[in-house]
Amino acid sequence: MELTLGVTLAVLGAALAHASWNAMVKSGTDPMLDTALVALGSSAVVLPFFAVVPPPESAAWPWLVASAVIHLGYFTALAGAYRAGDLSHGYPIMRGTAPLLVALSAYAWFGETPGLGMWVGVLLICAGVLWLGLAGFDWRRSRAATAWALANAAIIAAYTLVDAAGVRAAGGAARYVVWSFFFMGLPFVLMVLALRRNAFGEHLARHWRRGLAGGACVVTSYGVALWAMTRAPVAAVAALRETAVVFGALIGVWLLKEGHVRHRLAGAAAVFAGVVALKL
Repeated sequence: MELTLGVTLAVLGAALAHASWNAMVKSGTDPMLDTALVALGSSAVVLPFFAVVPPPESAAWPWLVASAVIHLGYFTALAGAYRAGDLSHGYPIMRGTAPLLVALSAYAWFGETPGLGMWVGVLLICAGVLWLGLAGFDWRRSRAATAWALANAAIIAAYTLVDAAGVRAAGGAARYVVWSFFFMGLPFVLMVLALRRNAFGEHLARHWRRGLAGGACVVTSYGVALWAMTRAPVAAVAALRETAVVFGALIGVWLLKEGHVRHRLAGAAAVFAGVVALKL
């Protein structure tokens, strides 16, 4: 499989959508409630597609179940990271460490051996992403946010590998994407309902439009990535998808006023060099 220009541009567009929904969660009033709102929105957005998209093949269902369980941890750690720290700190650490873990694991899972150019691209993207996240780093102040973000990086690597296997067994990317997104966020939503039923009900009534918009971004960002994994090496797609942190850093600096512009631009340059290396 080859990383074509069309797949590259599609994954870059998905990266922008991913950064956008993370910014929605961080800019809200309560990270846990806003994360549950977006998770529920992603389930609602795919409901109309049930009429035209058949269920995935039976071989994909164990992967669907595993993904839903793993995403409970993902949404929990995401809310924890944004409750404890900035978008432009936690988001790059979460997203920058995961592709390296995926690349190291892809051979065992799929027998994919990245070439030299792909390894250079993956390492440059990971290094640039982490550089973005370490701007203004203060261990004492950022310890909790960093711990949540690193835990989520391992979770992201796990669901990336699980979903890559699932989408390849599903008999079509759309079949896996639609059904996985319906189930993916429901365990976290049920957990939030059990813990904060009244607060979530009020939040949903007030901000349901934002939940649908965020859910549409979730479905677009990860749906395109899963489709790309049927067309290109998993390690390359996982690394390219993390260019979302460049968009996230820009949103954090200019919209959320989180600062450290020069430091973040240097990290963005390393990410861009990694994207170029992936295409060489």
